[in-house]
Amino acid sequence: MSSAGPPEAAKAPLGGSEPRAAGSVGVIVCADDFAGDAVVSDGILRLARQGRISATSAMTLSPRWPQDAAPLRELRGRIDVGLHLDWTSEFARAAGHGLPLGAAMLRALLGGFEPQRAAGVIERQLDAFESGWQAPPDHVDGHQHVQQFAGIREALLRVLQRRYGGSPPYLRVSRPPPGRAALKERLIAALGADALEKIAESAGVARAGALLGIYDFQGDEAAYADRMAAWLGQLRAWPVAVLMCHPASGLAPGDAIAPARLREFQYLSGPLWPQALAACGVHLARGSALKPAG
Repeated sequence: MSSAGPPEAAKAPLGGSEPRAAGSVGVIVCADDFAGDAVVSDGILRLARQGRISATSAMTLSPRWPQDAAPLRELRGRIDVGLHLDWTSEFARAAGHGLPLGAAMLRALLGGFEPQRAAGVIERQLDAFESGWQAPPDHVDGHQHVQQFAGIREALLRVLQRRYGGSPPYLRVSRPPPGRAALKERLIAALGADALEKIAESAGVARAGALLGIYDFQGDEAAYADRMAAWLGQLRAWPVAVLMCHPASGLAPGDAIAPARLREFQYLSGPLWPQALAACGVHLARGSALKPAG
């Protein structure tokens, strides 16, 4: 994010008072898809109470959002809570603006979304967020990275500036850190990471400029632990990064990545996750505390 350095509030440990090693690197660990399903919300709430994540992003088009927001409000001040802007889920399609991911990507590449209509969709999701959370979002990102699609990104910046003036939420830029990146990571970045970064910088909106946690949702818990170690090892190459995850405390029927969600929850709630953080010299950070002052 565009900041000279984190204020002291950003250095307070989450979920405990363990001493922090000198030179420790902060990372925003964000659990996506809150309210997407009962087991997703339950898993995220449990991890937040354990101090194992530092942010979550909510799907406010889900009919579960109003009820699931209530226990989430009990965690206010302990984690960042943001809007998971949605154009591609079953909830978005039910709302009338949604598209399958492939169709949304194609539209982004072939001229982009119509900005005025996109702005209306964004406004409605922010209204729903604020109704449930009873405060503005700490950040905005996107389900399947739609926040940086052409037409949506421009509308998003205009809406955030209009609604929040000089204190807008920080943004996630879905781009891997410098160095080697898999095809999926490169494709996600190519759909608008640089463009979102440029217009956010021009508007003075804070952003986390690198994203970790992108993978194919395959493998067992040991493979996920190996991926986590690799992601944590990349953090020193980027000043502020988001490490996204998609945990759930159980298997939701019809969820294509349900087994991966459960594996992620088991890893993040178990002893290996804090051990990996300590071994890599990494601590959890709240992105809202890293925003520039004023």
